[in-house]
Amino acid sequence: MKRQWNLILALIVVLIIAIFSVINVEPVTVNYLFGKAEWPLILVIIGSVVLGALLVGSLGMMKIYQLQKALKKAEMNKDKVPKNNVEKN
Repeated sequence: MKRQWNLILALIVVLIIAIFSVINVEPVTVNYLFGKAEWPLILVIIGSVVLGALLVGSLGMMKIYQLQKALKKAEMNKDKVPKNNVEKN
């Protein structure tokens, strides 16, 4: 079910981007540190979205890596913790 919701959400995002691309075709001036360039506004928007997604994705991957590392460390240390003597009936 989660996969279906992700697909629906992705389709909605693609639809919104398609609408923006039709509306925002005017050229805009982008000022870089080393110069200027004129690009269609939709390319600036899509580029910003892609860079933002890459940034968020890389931060998420770093967090996943940290959690996996902590899990491995905890699993290695669980054998060192003394077990409680609990009577079973």
